[in-house]
This record gives sequence, structure tokens and C-alpha cells, in this order.
Amino acid sequence: MIIGVLVELSNKNVDRIFDYSVPLNLQKLIKLGIRVEVYFGKQKVEGFVLEIKNNTSVSSLKEIIRIVDSEVVLNDELLYLGRTIQKNTLSTLISCYQVMLPKALKAKQGVLINKKFDTYYRLNSKANLFDIRGKQQDIIDICRKKGSVLRKELIEISLSSLNTLIKKNILIAEKKEHYRLAYNNLIAEKKELTTDQKRVVSSVEMKEGIYLLYGVTGSGKTEVYMELIEQVLKEGKTSIVLVPEISLTPQMIDRFQRRFGDNIAAIHSALSEGEKYDEWRRIVRQEAKIVIGARSAIFAPLENIGIIIIDEEHSDSYKQDDSNPRYNAKDVAFLRAKYHNCPVVMGSATPLLEDFARAKKGVYSLLTLLNRVNGKDLPLVKIVDMNDKIKTAKGHFSHLLIEAMAERLEKNEQIILLLNRRGYSSFVTCKSCGYTFKCPNCDISLTYHKSSNTLRCHYCGYATKVYDVCPKCNDKSLNDLGIGTEKIEEELRRLFSQSRILRMDFDTTSKKGAHEKMITAFRQHEYDILLGTQIVAKGLDFENVTLVGVINADTSLNIPDFRSSENTFSLLSQVAGRSGRSNKNGEVIIQTFNPDHYAIKYTKMHDYLGFYNKEMAIRYELKYPPYYFICYIKISGKDKENVNNEALKIKRALDRNINDAIILGPSSCTIFKLNNIYRYGIIIKYKNDKFIREILNKIIEHYKGNIKIKIDIDFNPSHF
Repeated sequence: MIIGVLVELSNKNVDRIFDYSVPLNLQKLIKLGIRVEVYFGKQKVEGFVLEIKNNTSVSSLKEIIRIVDSEVVLNDELLYLGRTIQKNTLSTLISCYQVMLPKALKAKQGVLINKKFDTYYRLNSKANLFDIRGKQQDIIDICRKKGSVLRKELIEISLSSLNTLIKKNILIAEKKEHYRLAYNNLIAEKKELTTDQKRVVSSVEMKEGIYLLYGVTGSGKTEVYMELIEQVLKEGKTSIVLVPEISLTPQMIDRFQRRFGDNIAAIHSALSEGEKYDEWRRIVRQEAKIVIGARSAIFAPLENIGIIIIDEEHSDSYKQDDSNPRYNAKDVAFLRAKYHNCPVVMGSATPLLEDFARAKKGVYSLLTLLNRVNGKDLPLVKIVDMNDKIKTAKGHFSHLLIEAMAERLEKNEQIILLLNRRGYSSFVTCKSCGYTFKCPNCDISLTYHKSSNTLRCHYCGYATKVYDVCPKCNDKSLNDLGIGTEKIEEELRRLFSQSRILRMDFDTTSKKGAHEKMITAFRQHEYDILLGTQIVAKGLDFENVTLVGVINADTSLNIPDFRSSENTFSLLSQVAGRSGRSNKNGEVIIQTFNPDHYAIKYTKMHDYLGFYNKEMAIRYELKYPPYYFICYIKISGKDKENVNNEALKIKRALDRNINDAIILGPSSCTIFKLNNIYRYGIIIKYKNDKFIREILNKIIEHYKGNIKIKIDIDFNPSHF
């Protein structure tokens, strides 16, 4: 028997299948999609079995060393997905398979993860129960009643009595595996759907098709998702639910658990490797029929999928931009839906413009929920022009926002404040000489974090202590400029010293379980004010929140990206939707230095369609999506001049070989130097990709042996 093995080396030079022979004693155990250990050169590596055949053109074959798995790791569908993703993203095939798996199942990268076991005790049917009394009798009685009892439960009765019964061989120990994540099976009564929700549910056909659910904040999209999934479960099928943020996963899991009990599994990056391994095995064993999680959950090894739900579908977190393969979970969802002949339902209050355009053209089916479940209006939005108010503001708070907050706090209601920038200040500079502290590895200013008295780079992780003296002129004239959530928290504690304030950003939620604890604490009104970055803007549902304040709405407007207006409108609309979700009236106050910008104006009016029409006209003129596809080529390396020269060569090659496209660049990336790597970018705008992938693949092949230059290709990037 001969097998084709894809080795674990993520290198373009070895990104192909290598043939190996299989010893007779192992041949019956070989299956497509399992891992084997082989010699590659002089080193031992693991790889996936992708082919089984009887002959080969290779004259002298090496034998495999051993079989790693007893069960298939990559089933037929995942094997197909990997090949398709590789073709679409021009990544290495091994990277496409490894992105699907928990670390414990990745070739070579696999870490030793032990299964967890609990000790149970049961009665020995042959035991002599003569002369048993007291606590020993209590233990025997409970074992007789339950059959098998957890050791911890018996220790609570009496450890000494338990040990005596074990020594007498009256109790026999049993090991039972338990999973690291626990779900209860307490199913609450489901809510009655509104007429609008019933209309949407009845419109979804349980066959291949893509539905875009445009529903205002608070319109009950999650109830629609659960009703559709209940239908799927009745047919004996499974479901995937994607959420964009890790912070939303606990809340979604809680809601689904109340409806479906322990029939769910979670997959997201906040889980430990052991938890991911357990959840993966629960899914493979068909012990969970509903998988909930962030981007990577789209690869859950479910069989017989009946529906895929993508919540907050506008979010750019569904696109993997920072490493290969640069895939979009939505595209993978479409592939899996086609494979299983099932629908994809994407929901949002602010759908991605490209998706809404496709829905209007009939490529997707458009569903709408235009009213809140409670029948109340969307919250009143007020815009504060900080150009006029900055001189009279208290710190970074306008008088209007301070007064509104005081009023809500007096009523014992809660407040959410958004500032999409963490840290204390944006940068530290010297008033005397103008020196600014910059990262030595990246072309960017360091962010000041007052709580740790450090300057940090949010890109490479570099950190340094802050000193009183300017390192250039030696004056004691350092000044921190710009604002971050730390500074706003400090101002809040001065303005509302009696209030309980919770800050939720990357710095405060880095510990495991922090998101869930904070959300639970705020929901239980252990805090009055929740201050955070964009993680407080999406999907959270707090019935006592009646005021949302945006400290600076311009943060995302100033980013040099064609999606900056759309991202701003989406973020503001989403965070506004956190207010007034119960029977209490909601209010939103947005502070901005650009009150006349259309993204701000349409947010005030809750007018997604108005924003859509305005932005689409601009996209048409500038030839951006959805009117053109985009491909971004990043050329990077340690030698600035060499990177520049190679970028120019690539541009000339593209000009020669691509006619029907617009090619821009090369130009330096927004952050030109990142972790001591210089970066240039080339943008291709095109309508037909007939030859583009072929040409780009040749460029990748040309540079695959060049250790000084790295080429990254990103189709339809979420940002540049």
C-alpha cells in the first residue's frame, strides 16, 4: 500500500503530497484524513494522509514510522474545504488544514493534552456487608440508590469511612471521563414569537440558499435563529452559530443553553487547549448538535448540517487578515451550506454594504425585522459638536452628557460609554523639543498606560517604563496627548465618585473568563457604568441600560481605509442599539468633531438605507466594492531598499500581464515598519478574476525560495 502524505512543514517549497509505503501490519489501520509520522529528510514529522493508492512513480519509498490517530481527523468534507480554501486564498495546503483543528490535533504542533477523569465508586456485588454501621452505612445506602457515586460526594459523608470500605473491597473504583466545559440541562420556557418573527421564520426554506436578515437592534433576531434551529433539530440535523466577538459567545451560549440544554458545544480562542480538544471530541461523537463560536467554529466537524447562522454578519472579525490562510468564515459557510444543501442565515442591524447590495439584486434573499420586539421606538440620538463645547467641557465630557448621566444614575439606571481606543493616552511627547516616544520596532507612537506606568506598542508588544525626563533634551516637560479608556475611567471617577465603574477593554479582559464575569456582573447591576472599546457595542442585551454615550465618534473616521465611514456608522448604530431595550426609554449622546459627516448624521436618524445609498454612490465613483473586487498584495522584508525594489518589479509584472484591472501602488503600508519588517502594498481593483489568481500564483512561486522577501496575498481584505 502506498499513501500520499501532506507533511506539517508550512513552506511553499514542500507544499505538495509525498508518497510513502505502509508496512503490512499497519495497512488495515490506514484511512484518509488520519495523521501519520514519517521521515522527511533526516527529521521526523507528522502529516495528513490525503491519498491511498497502489502504485507510485517514485523509485525508492520510505516507510511510515507509525500511525498517530485511530480515528479520522479530517473527514471528506474538511479535506474538500481545505483544497478549496487553498485554491481561493493561494495559501499553503497544510495551513488550510491546520486552521481547522485544535492544537492537539495539528500535525507536529500537537500538544500532549490529557483527558480528564473522575473517580466513581459502586458496590461490589460479592462483598460481605456484615457489621457495617454509621457513616459506612450511609455511603453504602447512597451507592445502592445511585449505583455509581462520585468520590467527591462520598468524601463529604466521611473520608475515613470511604477508605475503610475501599480497603474491605466493599466499594470498587471506576474512572469516567468528564469534559472540561460543563453545560446544564435546565431548559427554560421559550418565548412566543411576534408576527414579524414568525414571518421571517416561515420564509426560510431548509435547502441551499443565502438569507440576509436585516433587523434593527432589539428586533429579536436571536429568537428567530433559535426557532430555525429547533426545526433543524426535529429533522435530526445539526447547526452552526457564528458570533463575531469572543465577548458575545458566553451570552449567546447562555441563551441557547436555556433553550436547548446541553445539546451545544463552544469553539473559540478564549478556551484552553484542553477545552477545545474536549469540545471537538464531543462534536465528533455527536454528543452536541449545535456549535456556537467565533470564526474558527465554522470548521466544526459536524455531520448532516441543517443550517448555518452568522450573527452580526457585518463584522470584519469573520475575516482572518493577520495570517495565512486569509479566509473569510462567511465564504466557508457558503461552501459548507452547498455541501450539505442547507441555508445560511446572516443577520445584522447594519449589514455589510456588499451583502445588502447582493440582497437587493436577489443574489441573497432579503428578510427584514424593522420593529423592536417590545414595540418601543429606537432610542433618541443627540449629537454634540465638540468644536463648540470643548472649552466648556469637563475633561472629555460635554455638559449634556454629564447631565444625562447624572439623571440616569439618580434613577438607578445603567449607562454604557464607548471609546474605541484603549490605554491612557495616544502618545507621549515633549513640550520643549517635540520628541515623541515611538516603538523601536514599529513605525508608530507608543501608547501610554498609566495603571502600569508603561509605554506600549499595541502591534509588536514592546513595552518600556515612563520617566519624568525627555531622553532627547533632558527637560521635565513630557506631556501625554490623546485619550484612551484608562484616562476616561480616571475622569469618570472624579465626576461620579459614588458610582460603580467597570472598564472593559483588551487590557482588562485578557484573563480567561473575564468577558463572561464582567458581563454577568453588569447585568446583575453590580456596576452602574460600563466603559469600553468596541467590545461593548455589539450584541449585548442589558434591560436596565437607558443611556449610551460615545466619547469620541471620530476615532474610526480618521483611519485611511475605504471602509472607514461604513465602520463608523456600523459601530455607532450598534452601540446606540444597546440603549432602551426593555420598557424604559433609551437615549444616545454622541460627541464628535465632525457633526456634519454623513455617517454621523445617518446614525442620528437610524437611517441605514440613507447611509447605504450615500456610501454606494461614493463607492461607485471610486471603484470600490461592491462594484469592483479588491486584492491586496503586501511585500515585506527587513531591507527597506530591497523591499521597495521588489515591490516595483511586482508592479511592472502586474502591469504587463493584467489588462482589465486598476493597479495602485506600490505604496508604504499605513504602518510602514512593523516589528522591524518594512512593508509595501499594491492594490488591484478588478471585475473579472479569470487570470489574476494564475498570475499571482506565479509571483508566489517566483519568491518561494527568497528568504529576504515575503509575499502576502489578501482577496477582499476587510481593511488595508
